Amino acid sequence: MSRLTLHTVDTAPEASRPFVEKALANNGFLPNLIGVLANSPQALQTYMTVSGINAETSLTLSEREVVQITAARIHGCDFCIAGHTAIALKKAQLPVETVRALQQGQATGDARLDAVRAFSEAVIATRGNVDGDAYQAFLAAGYNEQQALEVVLGVSLATLCNFANSLAGSAINPQLQPFASGAI
Repeated sequence: MSRLTLHTVDTAPEASRPFVEKALANNGFLPNLIGVLANSPQALQTYMTVSGINAETSLTLSEREVVQITAARIHGCDFCIAGHTAIALKKAQLPVETVRALQQGQATGDARLDAVRAFSEAVIATRGNVDGDAYQAFLAAGYNEQQALEVVLGVSLATLCNFANSLAGSAINPQLQPFASGAI
């Protein structure tokens, strides 16, 4: 049971409804995260806006999902692990073994994805104050200054979602349960 009200299209505050309707149309179901964020139209608008901006970065969808799964794992957000696992498998077409490794915080065997995972971990652990070695390792994997900041952007988006889900105690939607950590 969610600690915060889990809104539907019908119960969401008026200012949240357009975002709730969009999420329902995009997903075919209403993710519990959206139902929770609907309590604050501003939080929901921020999530939707920053999600759109994050999708426009120079990082690939696979790389963005590495950031999201890594942050969710570190922040203990089972809902976001499941949601981003679904995207990583279905849309980014990452191999199951790769996604399973990300869920567990292990090396994937893909040098570039592992560099994004390691840099994301460093950004979170140090609150952005990564040491020179971590930053140089990220650059040595072929990334640049812009992409370092795009990882920070992805972490900020994940933090909003992860913390909102943790505050609410959001359950994983039935549609996402097959993608939960340990389920794939």
